[in-house]
Amino acid sequence: MEINDLKAVAEGLLFASGDEGITVKQLSRILEITDKTVEHLLDELKYDYENTNRGIMIMQSNQVFHLTTKPEHSVYFKKLLETPQTTRMSQAALETLAIIAYQQPITRTEIEEVRGVKSDRPVQTLIARSLIEEVGRREGAGRPILFATSKDFLTYFGLTSLEELPPLPENMDEEDLVQEADLFFNN
Repeated sequence: MEINDLKAVAEGLLFASGDEGITVKQLSRILEITDKTVEHLLDELKYDYENTNRGIMIMQSNQVFHLTTKPEHSVYFKKLLETPQTTRMSQAALETLAIIAYQQPITRTEIEEVRGVKSDRPVQTLIARSLIEEVGRREGAGRPILFATSKDFLTYFGLTSLEELPPLPENMDEEDLVQEADLFFNN
């Protein structure tokens, strides 16, 4: 692989590593190149970010490298965080949230059994919005992750506890559960 291709992959890995960051050793192992070559790639990326009009930079902390925003742009990031989020959740995310709210703790597979379709993206959306969180792992094969609603879920919907969720009718099937949840979340 050429140096520019390696640099592009390293940049993608830095981005994908998020807040955890990535070490030279990890990059070296993943890219199958020497530590010295990784250090050269990181130096080139740092130079690119510093000498072109870019909004990000590479930060190093305890041998871990992160992509981060430039401090001189902080006023704009502050405005972004202060701006209320006006985007609406998709129908799939609302369905998934309702299923989790009423059947927690629940695994992704169990959510998909209720919805009848893959639920990876809605689950990720709900995690990103801090409405659900991982609360452990189910015992058994594969030890799947268990999801439950978060404190932010309660705050977002003006609830003090899960007991305030509207009760489900006694003989309700899974499709009715989704329709009932739609009524609750569309208030």
